[in-house]
Amino acid sequence: TQKNKATEGHLGSLKAKLAKLRRELMEVPKKGPAGEGFDVMKSGDARVALIGFPSVGKSTLLTTITKTKSEAAGYEFTTLTAVPGVIAYKGAEIQLLDLPGIIEGAAQGKGRGRQVIACARTSDMVLMMLDALNGPIQKRLLTKELEDVGIRLNQRKPNIYFKAKKTGGLKFTATCALTHIDEKLVKRVLSEYKLHNAELIIREDCKVDELIDVIEGNRIYMKCIYCYNKIDTMTIEEVDQLAREPHTVVISCHQGLNLGYLVERIWDTLGMVRVYTKRRGEPPDFSDPLVLREGGSTVENACHAIHRTINDTFKYALVWGSSAKHRPQRVGASHELEDEDVICVAQKGSG
Repeated sequence: TQKNKATEGHLGSLKAKLAKLRRELMEVPKKGPAGEGFDVMKSGDARVALIGFPSVGKSTLLTTITKTKSEAAGYEFTTLTAVPGVIAYKGAEIQLLDLPGIIEGAAQGKGRGRQVIACARTSDMVLMMLDALNGPIQKRLLTKELEDVGIRLNQRKPNIYFKAKKTGGLKFTATCALTHIDEKLVKRVLSEYKLHNAELIIREDCKVDELIDVIEGNRIYMKCIYCYNKIDTMTIEEVDQLAREPHTVVISCHQGLNLGYLVERIWDTLGMVRVYTKRRGEPPDFSDPLVLREGGSTVENACHAIHRTINDTFKYALVWGSSAKHRPQRVGASHELEDEDVICVAQKGSG
């Protein structure tokens, strides 16, 4: 269909139909014997899924930056199940999951692709391993496979409020000028889902694909680092050009180039916050930090990480570090902590 003002509504409803069919295709049938999965128990402070085509160096990277030995060889599909490894960095433990190589059509279940991608959905971020020579093609194909199952890489959730209702018709509100969609198009998309009563508040100039993502409600927004391996086969100019792309790290597992910087970028992307604890009248314990995540690094989260019952008897906390206006600062449970802060918790009845 040719794209213009007159066909926008038709294209919107076709996209909605396509999204619905994709979701039905991805749903695992209820009947039949249980398939063999290979999800690994989540451990450590965060989980990183290592995804890529066969023979791009995933197992070699896992063996190099963790203490785990994952079988690596010169032929494809050496790894046939998920192999977990642990990166010990700055007092935190990051679980790195070496997943079997993805092939084109993985979202439809080819080459155990469905299990691989389902494993990726439970991770905190994706590390996409790419061959430096075929990087752009592999990146495009892998991104498409992940998008087909509702994983959105390096995107933020659209600022749209949507709630289906039983009565009252469609209540449509836009708090900004919309250039890609209008109320007529929204009604056509919602009618594809048989939704005629709903409340929709759009707070940004979004496209129809983002609207469908919100209606579907099962999308996962994840951070991703594109890691180009085998840079020792390229010229320095080509490597420099690759390295300047956003969310990109260039490495060579064979030569051991830039691996320290890759671990540092994983740490920064995960947004880890280390918090040290201290008892009253004693020096802080710098040997074993509490590791929290950005967006979940309040005093309340820290108390829960120490022990889940502490919040019930929480009185106040004393904080030293960059988040404190003066040292120490007396704070409540909602105070946001920053990296390498020190906290001393006072409980009710402790004086």
